[in-house]
Amino acid sequence: MSKKTLTALFSSVLVLGSASVVLAADPSAQAAGLSIYWAIAIACGFGIGIAAFGTGLGMGHAINGALQGTARNPEAGGKIMTTMIIGLALIESLCIYALVICFIMVFKIPDFAAVVEKVFH
Repeated sequence: MSKKTLTALFSSVLVLGSASVVLAADPSAQAAGLSIYWAIAIACGFGIGIAAFGTGLGMGHAINGALQGTARNPEAGGKIMTTMIIGLALIESLCIYALVICFIMVFKIPDFAAVVEKVFH
């Protein structure tokens, strides 16, 4: 891995990990009742971003390999294209799974007005 990749990986782990440590360490921070919902929203944003970035890289490498294979052996272009399309569908399914998980997490967030009413009444 390159230095840029490792730096991005460690910084995202640091950001996401620090939120969970703060929430676990101070029970009074949860007294407002809003911090966990903000954490869910931020985690969903980071999760989709990382999933889209990873699948984009995977698709780019797959298409690059297919184009190089077709350039070396044009007669095998049909088989290479079919295999590449199946591979791209499987890669894209990973991003769709991340999106479904984020939707499930976001739908766990109650109505904002209900949360504010619960906190202030």
